[in-house]
Amino acid sequence: MMPGGLSRARSATPEIQEIADKVKSLLEEKTNEKYEVFKAVEYKTQVVAGQNYFIKMDVGGGCFLHIKVFRRISPENVLELSGYQTNKTRNDELSYF
Repeated sequence: MMPGGLSRARSATPEIQEIADKVKSLLEEKTNEKYEVFKAVEYKTQVVAGQNYFIKMDVGGGCFLHIKVFRRISPENVLELSGYQTNKTRNDELSYF
C-alpha cells in the first residue's frame, strides 16, 4: 500500500462492526432510514492525519451501502461519519469517495 492509498479489502472484524455501530445513528439521520440489519461485511483503511475506514455494510433485503468513518488522532479516538454511498450491491468494490 502506498502512503495515503487504500489498503486491500479485508473481512470485517468485531472492531470494524463496533466502529460502524458508533456512527449508525448519524447515518440513519442523514439517510432518513432505520436499519434493522447493519452488518459490516468488509473494509479498507487509509492512513491520513488519522485513519479513514471504508466499510461495506449489509443493511438487509439484498441492499448494501458504503460508509466512510474518520478516526482522529486524539486521546478520545473521536469517530466522524465523513461520507456514505447508498444503492450498492455485495459485488460493488469499496473505493475512495
